[in-house]
Amino acid sequence: MTTSYSFYKIEKKDHIAWVFLNRPDKKNAMGPDAWTEIIPIFADIETDDSIRVAIIAGEGRDLSAGIDLMGMAPMIETLKNWDLSARGKIKLFHDIFPLQDSMTCVERCSKPVICCFHGYCIGAALDLGSACDIRLASQDAQISLRESAVSIIADVGVLQRLPHIVGQGITRELAFTAKFIDASRAKEVNLVNEVYPDRESLLKGAESFANEISQMAPLAVQGAKEVLNFCRGKSIADGLEYVAARSAMILPSEDLAETMAAFMEKRAPSYRGR
Repeated sequence: MTTSYSFYKIEKKDHIAWVFLNRPDKKNAMGPDAWTEIIPIFADIETDDSIRVAIIAGEGRDLSAGIDLMGMAPMIETLKNWDLSARGKIKLFHDIFPLQDSMTCVERCSKPVICCFHGYCIGAALDLGSACDIRLASQDAQISLRESAVSIIADVGVLQRLPHIVGQGITRELAFTAKFIDASRAKEVNLVNEVYPDRESLLKGAESFANEISQMAPLAVQGAKEVLNFCRGKSIADGLEYVAARSAMILPSEDLAETMAAFMEKRAPSYRGR
């Protein structure tokens, strides 16, 4: 099933939801629709029990050339009007929160999300990728935390999430220099898990990865994601208490009974997420 939005194209196939940034003539630059449409898209993925994994990629050569600064002016009134007053700055402060929510909704989705880096992956594209669980890349990927080169601070989540992925030193290097790194360097610093020769093989690799995840027990996979997200910045003791509570929520389950039955019958389990 395919659903088209102004900026995104959604394809649901088996247990996978493909989320394509769909503005290839503009290198998938992210204007207002990119930020508003993603929230209901991931709300739908969250509530669709048939979907177990989401994959984000771009139509065309690039994932995204980043935020469409000119296109975003109508959405951020203080930038459109160059309002430098105290009232204008307070308004801008509050206008940033919905943009942050557009990235956070991906991180908060209980289903694992895989991001495909290909072609240009600039600014907001890296924000989006950092909110995903797993990142993969094609050889042609050019990745940049670009904001310092355009006189802004990255303010929708990458500076908070990226240190947990690549560490403080690499994050600061990317944030301070706005340099581009290629796929090989991205893998070296653990930004991506795997590198593929081209976009086609990247998408096939992402699908294979997603299929592997979707064969696991959904309640266990989603519970693991919630525990991993919760434990960032928490003490081990807090994490242990949370995971005990989280485990108690799903034990026993129909899926656990299926695991035991499949073992006894020497067959692959078929999980229903119950």
